[in-house]
Amino acid sequence: MKSNTFLLRSLIGAALLTSAGVAQAPLAVAQKDSSKGKTPAKRPFIVCIDPGHPSEISSGANAHGLSENRLNWQVAVLLMRRMNTRRITWITTKSSENQKVTNKQRADRANAVGADLMIRLHCDVGGGSGFSWYYPDRSGRHGGVTGPPRSVQIASRAAAETLNAAMIPVLRGRLKSNPIKTDASTYVGGKHGGVLIGSIHSLVPTALIEMCFINNKRDAKFIDSVEGQEKMADALEAGIVAWKARVGK
Repeated sequence: MKSNTFLLRSLIGAALLTSAGVAQAPLAVAQKDSSKGKTPAKRPFIVCIDPGHPSEISSGANAHGLSENRLNWQVAVLLMRRMNTRRITWITTKSSENQKVTNKQRADRANAVGADLMIRLHCDVGGGSGFSWYYPDRSGRHGGVTGPPRSVQIASRAAAETLNAAMIPVLRGRLKSNPIKTDASTYVGGKHGGVLIGSIHSLVPTALIEMCFINNKRDAKFIDSVEGQEKMADALEAGIVAWKARVGK
C-alpha cells in the first residue's frame, strides 16, 4: 500500500508537464491512517514555485527581445521536472505562462499547503549583472494585512542565504552571485514599508531571486540559451535540496 506521504506527493507534485505548459494536479490532504497501531506518515517537504508575472503590478520586463514573464515560466517548468525526478512535493502559483495571479494570491497558495519554502522567480533590468536574492526583514502593510511575522522574516533570511550558497558553485563561471538584499531594496518593496506585497501576505519562508539582468548582453545570452536555463534550474534545485536538508525533511 502506498504511504500517505507518497499519495500527497503524487497529487500535489506529479503534474502533467508538456511543452505547452503545466497542468497542475489538484491539491489534496493526506488522510489519517486509521489502521490500528500504525503511525501517520511524516508530512512531506513542500516547495512552492512561483514564476513571476503577470500580476497586478506588472507583466514583467523586456530587453534584448526577451520577455521576463516567459523566461520565468521556462525556468520554472524545468525546475518542476527536477522536483518530480527527486520526488520532492511541489506546487506552483500558476498553471500557464500568461495566467495573471496577484501577489496576494501567490502567497495564499503557498500558505494554504504550509509550504516549507516559496521561491519567487524573476529577472531584473538595470545596471548590474548576475543573480540576486531578496527576503523580507520587516513587516509592511497591504490590504489590511500586516506581515510577514517575525518568524517568517528570520526563516526567509536563512532560506535566502542557503539558496544563494548552494547556487554559487553551480553557476560559477557563468553568472556571479550578488550580495543578498532585503525587500526594501526593491522598487515595489519601497512603496510598502520596505516589504514586497507577496512577502507581506506570506506565512511561510519566502525568497525572491532575480535570476539575471536581461538588459545585460552576457546575462541575456546565458538565460536565453537552453544550456543556460537548464543550468539555472540545476542551481535552483541545488538550493531547494540544501534548504530541505537544513529544515530536516
